Amino acid sequence: MIEIEKAQLAKMIDHTLLAPTATQAQIESLCDEAAKNRFASVCVNPIWVKLCAEKLRGTSVAVCTVIGFPLGADKTEVKAFAASSAVLDGADEIDMVLNIGKAKEGDFDFVQEDIEQVVRSAKMAGEANGKKILVKVILETCFLTDDEIEKCCRAAASARADFVKTSTGFAAPKNEKGEPLPNGASVRHVALMRKTVGNDLGVKASGGIRTAQFARDLIEAGATRLGTSSGVSIVNDE
Repeated sequence: MIEIEKAQLAKMIDHTLLAPTATQAQIESLCDEAAKNRFASVCVNPIWVKLCAEKLRGTSVAVCTVIGFPLGADKTEVKAFAASSAVLDGADEIDMVLNIGKAKEGDFDFVQEDIEQVVRSAKMAGEANGKKILVKVILETCFLTDDEIEKCCRAAASARADFVKTSTGFAAPKNEKGEPLPNGASVRHVALMRKTVGNDLGVKASGGIRTAQFARDLIEAGATRLGTSSGVSIVNDE
């Protein structure tokens, strides 16, 4: 079993609030919690990036936002513009959803190009402002076969993304009977993603991470970042 100190675990957490009902007061509280616990970042919708950048100025906490979220079905040029706009607003990290439909039909050239344009746009905007931007690619693993996960990981690596990420946490997969299926991170998928990308990319696990034990299991499987709205309780559970 992996041993990890509370401070180390905190530095791996993207403290997340992506609910459409999130208010300014809740986002400000998120920032305060992230600064107090020294989390890696706050992960918020693009509308809140400017506020978070201002609130977290002078801290070690980065500002992460989501692009093409949660469906991944925006046009590539829209994703690219949204990414550069977010960086100009103060984002340090971009979590983009790849085109899931294109992955399902096996068009991985499209998947790679979609990622590549977002990566290029975000990093160019960062360079213009003297910042190194990280781009994470959300696969939405609950919809993908193992082979598709591997191919998406390779597309992200070829597109020069920095991370691959499991899930949005907003997917609603169902079986043939219409019964809900798991939609978040799993140890098996994290291990598969780590095996595929090796040490070249980070692996972010997100969706359904609510306990310190599950967080440790995911880290042991190869996760280097955790996206969760339960960061405070997780580190306090240590």
